[in-house]
Amino acid sequence: MKRKLRVAVLFGGKSGEHEVSLMSAASLIRSMDPEKYEVLPVAIDKKGKWQLRDKAAAFLEGKVERGLLEAIQKDAPSAPPALVEEKSLAPLDFEQIDVVFPVLHGTYGEDGTVQGLLELAQVPYVGAGVLASAVGMDKVIMKKVFAQEGIPQVRFTHFMRHEMKQLERVVAEVEETFGYPCFVKPANLGSSVGVSKAKDRESLIQAMRLAARYDRKVIVEEFVPAREVEVAVLGNDHPVASVPGEIISSNEFYDYRAKYIDGKSEMRIPAELPKDTAEEVRSLAIKCFRAIDCAGLARVDFFIRKDNHQVLVNEINTMPGFTQFSMYAKLWEHSGLSYPELVDRLIQLAIERHREKEQLVTTYEVDE
Repeated sequence: MKRKLRVAVLFGGKSGEHEVSLMSAASLIRSMDPEKYEVLPVAIDKKGKWQLRDKAAAFLEGKVERGLLEAIQKDAPSAPPALVEEKSLAPLDFEQIDVVFPVLHGTYGEDGTVQGLLELAQVPYVGAGVLASAVGMDKVIMKKVFAQEGIPQVRFTHFMRHEMKQLERVVAEVEETFGYPCFVKPANLGSSVGVSKAKDRESLIQAMRLAARYDRKVIVEEFVPAREVEVAVLGNDHPVASVPGEIISSNEFYDYRAKYIDGKSEMRIPAELPKDTAEEVRSLAIKCFRAIDCAGLARVDFFIRKDNHQVLVNEINTMPGFTQFSMYAKLWEHSGLSYPELVDRLIQLAIERHREKEQLVTTYEVDE
């Protein structure tokens, strides 16, 4: 009988997107075929502490059914000696793990930090590597890379938190560059955490102060009246794009409340787009994926201007929300790939990429 794959599902995290990660992990664990996979839940609390087994499962209380929690607690593999819960500076030894699925969103998880740890541990993991994760997380660096690749996007500027000591200068620069309204965001966060639409000088200053609570780097983008369209990408060296989907926000823009709280936003899949526009966004999604050397999965978000129908890239998310009702999963469902099949494919892509890396030579001998 073929041995089950032992999968560590890593979730939570020291991030403003901690709660979003819990929802993603609960949905992922619920979907994993117990005939194929042996699941080890690994939670990271808001202080950055790693938790296992009962303590990890407790994070998912109310998000998965009781029977599943009990099965996780009962069947999860015993922790190897270095996989301890208390006062450990090096809590992970992945010798007993076949693959890691890090459903971590935001800082200290989606930004290359955990990916670097997993690279050092030499364990396969789902999703983008260190470079793509870091570039995809930092909206300023991401946009500079996209600009280098000739990818169309909205105008933007950025400033560091310490520059707020010269707030009048920063505000004047934004007003001169964009005027109002404009969007203000933490550069290294997702799920619309800390994002504001500034309509005048007072709201701009408030938006800057809010964004600076979450990041030392703040990005300001011009406002364009546009439709919001998203495309899911799947693959490694030969990525494929899903059908496009459109977000109809229940709020003035697609903020955290519209995404996760009020439940009134609408997904239209497939998006009602002319054929050439649909092909353009799918092609650009793959171009963005390759531009940052992404792997596994990503969701690319677009603006389509209402006045001239110009397609603009908003951003790429290297670990998008991953519940079965999230846009990434729904886009693939409408493209013919079910949620459990999507999970299977991502795990296989992680293993394939790891095997390819193992073929690389890591020593260099010079002939005498």
